[in-house]
Amino acid sequence: MSSDNGVNAALLESLTHSLQRYGMRSVLFQQNMARIIGLSHTDLKSAEILNETGPITAGELSKITGLSTGSVTALINRLEKSGYVKRERDHMDGRRVMIAPISERQEQIKSHYRSLSMATKDLCSAYSEQELIFINQFVEDITKIMDKENDKLMSER
Repeated sequence: MSSDNGVNAALLESLTHSLQRYGMRSVLFQQNMARIIGLSHTDLKSAEILNETGPITAGELSKITGLSTGSVTALINRLEKSGYVKRERDHMDGRRVMIAPISERQEQIKSHYRSLSMATKDLCSAYSEQELIFINQFVEDITKIMDKENDKLMSER
């Protein structure tokens, strides 16, 4: 059984199923990590988003997360109270308030991921450089697909 481009359909189905299983376990891991750190899952993910993006406005965070502006305000208040972010004036436009991650707290979050990071690096070290380039490209491509699918879901609100 193969698809139009000659790829084994059963293999494609298996890969899709494996990616769904991985995604589910990733969510469970993130929920457990949030509990260990003492944050809600949404707060942890938002802190990590801010670490990835750098300072952004509450509106931008609302757009990325799909949360209402009221929910984002409450989220920012919680993250600020727990020391993960700070509000600061935009240097280019003093009227705008930016939500900035606090690097020391971000490092604390990262420290909780060291075991996972080390295990992942150990696994990846078994692959050749060419295989790692391919895997990295695949992960980048599937991340773009996930971003597009998230955008579609959020536009349905």
